[in-house]
Order: sequence, then C-alpha cells, then structure tokens
Amino acid sequence: MRTVSAENLGKAYRLYARPVDRALEWVLGRSRHQEFWALRELDLAVTAGEAVGIIGENGAGKSTLLALLTGTTRPTTGRVAVHGKLAAILELGAGFHPEFSGRHNAHMHAALFGIAGAEADRRIEEAIAFSELGGFIDQPVRTYSSGMYVRLAFALAVSVDPEVLVIDEALAVGDQHFQTKCVDRITEFRARGKTILFCSHAMYQVKKLCDRALWLRQGRVAALGPVDEVIDAYLEYTRGRDQEDSAQPAPAARETVVLRLVAVTLEGGEGDPPTTWQSGAALTVRV
Repeated sequence: MRTVSAENLGKAYRLYARPVDRALEWVLGRSRHQEFWALRELDLAVTAGEAVGIIGENGAGKSTLLALLTGTTRPTTGRVAVHGKLAAILELGAGFHPEFSGRHNAHMHAALFGIAGAEADRRIEEAIAFSELGGFIDQPVRTYSSGMYVRLAFALAVSVDPEVLVIDEALAVGDQHFQTKCVDRITEFRARGKTILFCSHAMYQVKKLCDRALWLRQGRVAALGPVDEVIDAYLEYTRGRDQEDSAQPAPAARETVVLRLVAVTLEGGEGDPPTTWQSGAALTVRV
C-alpha cells in the first residue's frame, strides 16, 4: 500500500531585494521579485513498512520537501498525498507553546490528534517515561535545552502511533543514549509496517534505518534507490568537492600586518615545559 506519493512536486519562493518591493509589486502590478526554486520536478512513492532516507547538502531542498509532505507549506507545482496519520519532528520547538509546561504541551498535542480522556492520559504518561525528562516535564518548555526539546518532541510523535513518521535532523542534537532509544523505536515502527521518512547528515544512521535513499542536489533529485548505492554516490560526490576546494589557491595575505602571532609556549613553575598539568599548580603561558 502506498502511503506517501509526490508527482512533479516543486516549490518556488519569491526573493525581494528590499522589503518595500513587496508593496510596490502589489500596488503597481509589476513583478519586482526573483523566483528561487527550492524544489523542482520531484517524483516519489513510498509504501507502508518502508523507510526512506533523505540526504544532501545544506540548501539542497530536504527541509522544503518535508514541509510539503507534512502540509506546513503548499506546493507551487505538482501534487503530494499522504495516506494515514502523520507525525513529524521538524525544527526544534515547532508546535510547542514556550510558556506552557511539557505536560501541558503533551495534552495539547494529544488533543490535536483527537486523543482524549483515559487514552490520552495513558499515552502521555508513556511519552513522559520515554523522554526521561523527570521533573522538567512540569517546567515551561522555554527553559528546555535543545536535547530536552528533542526528547519531548520524539516521545510525543511516536505516542500517537502514526502511519507515517517524519524526522528532520532531530536526532543530531540528542545524546548517544537517547539516540539509541530512538533508533530502536524507529526499527520497531518499521517492523509494524509504518512508513519512515528520515532526513539526516549522519550517513551511518541513514544506512542503519533506511531501505532506500533520496539524494537531493540544488532542489532536484540526484539519485533515488537502494540506500547503500545512493549514499556511496553522495559520499563520492562530496569527496570530489572537497578535493576541488583544497586545490584552490589560498587567498593572498594582506600586505599591512597589524599583529602577527609568532609563538605560544607553556612553562611550569620551574620554567620547564610541562608534560602534565595538575589543578592548583603554577602554569605560565608566553605569547
């Protein structure tokens, strides 16, 4: 069964040189903007139980694609359809009211998915236990660190038992322990026939979690296929770019030098270079 489908999907944004050009365009009826296509001519079909990794450089169109799939923005061209309940973890803090506690936000999240009463209480308690936030669950989320945001966001996303789970770089800010818990839960979701769309720069996580990979480059599909083949092609491409950058000549130094750092040395209490440092011992830094 196909759970996610996109046909000729594209998204263009209007770029204005000055904020006032927006008003002038509306008043004068003449175009005063440039079009920037963040995504163009994308076709994608994902079936139930499949996990697709979305990879590419910054600005390649990954987040735009996920925004279109989750309905937070509308396509300029083409169409997109998602069948079944969808839960997403996009930018940190999205969907949370900063002044409300984590528990209050959890109740609002459950209500948005039509979950109420004893069932909501049960799922929220399970999410709180999974997040391991402890007493912080009753503190305003504006006081949370980025890692705490992710813990709560992931726990709530999986608590509604969606058919489609979308994750955009969220695991990158979690600690190793919580990343392992998330990977185990995502693997469990796949085994139950759920669909996963996973966007990450961590290629080892994409290989571990996904069956296929979609490589985006400058808003277009560079490759779509088995995860190992696509990631190998992407890594070869990035290595080539790194080699090109290293081959470029270094920029010329300015002729007028105001300050030049010649040397930095460390000396112990007796004037000898120290090989170890102890708290409370004398240390001299000469610049």
